[in-house]
Amino acid sequence: MATKKSSSARKTAVTVFGISSGDASRYRAAKQNLSNKYLKPAAAGVTALAALNPIASSKPQQNIVGIGIGEKESKGIATGLLAVKVLVRVKYADDQIPDADRLPATINGLPVDVEQVGTFRRFAMPNPRNKFRPAQPGCSVGFQDPHNQFTMAGTFGAVVRRGGKSFVLSNNHVLADENKLPIGSPIFQRGLLDGGNPATDRIASLTQFIPLNTVGKNKVDCAIAQATNNSIVKKDVLFIGPPNGSAPAAIDMQVHKFGRTTGYRTGRVTSIETDVTVGYEMGNVTFENQILIVGRNGQPFSAAGDSGSLILERGTNRAVGLLFAGSTSHTIANHIGDVLAALGVTLA
Repeated sequence: MATKKSSSARKTAVTVFGISSGDASRYRAAKQNLSNKYLKPAAAGVTALAALNPIASSKPQQNIVGIGIGEKESKGIATGLLAVKVLVRVKYADDQIPDADRLPATINGLPVDVEQVGTFRRFAMPNPRNKFRPAQPGCSVGFQDPHNQFTMAGTFGAVVRRGGKSFVLSNNHVLADENKLPIGSPIFQRGLLDGGNPATDRIASLTQFIPLNTVGKNKVDCAIAQATNNSIVKKDVLFIGPPNGSAPAAIDMQVHKFGRTTGYRTGRVTSIETDVTVGYEMGNVTFENQILIVGRNGQPFSAAGDSGSLILERGTNRAVGLLFAGSTSHTIANHIGDVLAALGVTLA
């Protein structure tokens, strides 16, 4: 039998924080009133420096940075009452505020709550080709060609540890020039292609690499370089933060990375057991059981110079792979477990 609604039945009122939809509209109107009054475009001629570093003032037009609706607090204690929230750079003591600068305690009969939030600034995306001290994963790193025939740069993948020492993790071809460099060779941040200075920018020395072979199949393209001191490197990946351990890659896993060339990119794992042939200066090198990743939002996940980037699962930041090659549409990565086992290291 079909159910029918009685014509006399009343609709349940939509509530926001325990108030009716009608009262919610009053709060929104009050918020808009204050927003129109205080949040106005800066006058012509205001410099970027002034916008990022304003002079502290109790004047509402200079002190207020936001208007919203939220829970009223009293001496840091939540009251359970809804209020029109006025967000200020500095919450001045009552005796420090001239009468002309005082904010109303209520607006249209609704409570006003003033909250100190500081100055809002945009969170800038770091430039991985800059010099970082301490050096961080995601930034430009590389070796110096002993014959001075070229300059190069790849990506610092992660900080790893062994025996209480810290190492830069990246690819063999980023730190050891495809098996060519002797152990002890200097590693620079930033890479010399990005303006690194051999006299001042050495951060590590090549310690170990897993040889690449053109005969048979390879599992990893990886190497480590011991940091000149533990404090010169930091484990936090640029923009992403520190790795949260490691995990096996899985098909359809959502991942992200920060690399020297493309910066922050997100992607999706499409395969975890792909055998691939990759072109190197030394010739074609075949790898077995590799991770394949495609970019999201119509963008490639990586490009030349991103080699060495650590690939992490989005949402958990567990490391899953070490990026080493790709095409314009697909990225290839070693399984991070294979990399760590081959080098005998652990993630910092």
